[in-house]
Amino acid sequence: MDKFIKIGIPKGSLQDATIELFEHAGWKIKVSSRNYFPTIDDNEIKCSLVRAQEMARYVESGVLDIGLTGLDWILEYNAEVQIISDLIYSKVSTKKARWVLAVPENSDIRTLADCQGKTISTELVNFTKNYFKDRNIPVNIEFSWGATEAKVVEGLVDAIVEVTETGSTIRAHGLKIIETLLETNTKLIANTTSMKDSWKRNKISQLTMLLNGALKAENMVGIKMNVPKEKLDETINILPSLNAPTIANLYNMNWVSIESVVKESVVREIIPQLIKAGADGIIEYSLNKIVSRNDSVIM
Repeated sequence: MDKFIKIGIPKGSLQDATIELFEHAGWKIKVSSRNYFPTIDDNEIKCSLVRAQEMARYVESGVLDIGLTGLDWILEYNAEVQIISDLIYSKVSTKKARWVLAVPENSDIRTLADCQGKTISTELVNFTKNYFKDRNIPVNIEFSWGATEAKVVEGLVDAIVEVTETGSTIRAHGLKIIETLLETNTKLIANTTSMKDSWKRNKISQLTMLLNGALKAENMVGIKMNVPKEKLDETINILPSLNAPTIANLYNMNWVSIESVVKESVVREIIPQLIKAGADGIIEYSLNKIVSRNDSVIM
């Protein structure tokens, strides 16, 4: 019997970024508009498109071995899954998202305690109920199917619990944030039984290592150049690197080759400095992965 792991790819805003991340990690995923089962160039992996809100439940039940979803949805369903790694995509978000309690600017609600007896609309129902229950504040929580901000603006509810990064959309609706209930970001999660299977665990470890390597390579580039030996120290002082740059002698010449990995954002600043210091033949190249020993460890 063929062995394989089942991966949940988040359908929606994270879908394209996830597929791109997998490609940088070494796996090509192709999605058809006609079904929810993308193809992948690895016969040991099967993929399914699943809403992030439902991912934790499917991983917990064993329908999926691993999946990508937010901490918020893991907590919402109190899912018993193993969190393997943080996967924060800079192309989607450069910071953690927040679930916040927001009310109209003219509301008399100024603290959590002021919500007692009030009606709150949110998509994160169970988490919000537990949050207020743990603080002994009785409230009425309603599920929101969308356009959550509009419900409080129109006076249908007293407050909302909504996800935001900067709070700009909430403020644009004439609302103010009272409190942050939760910070969340994307997690790679696994079924606990799957992690007890040695073959699946090894496959998941391989996948995790390379996904983390692809994330580390985001916004990083390789840079390579030739430098006269007498200019080596001056050049090294200009050049940042993850550890230390690689230096190799050029054949039958009083020059060396220097290679390093740097942030893409600094390259435009340091290349003119490197040329001025004596470097020549500078090459910049893109990276798919930066893999370290720690990336292979799954606790």
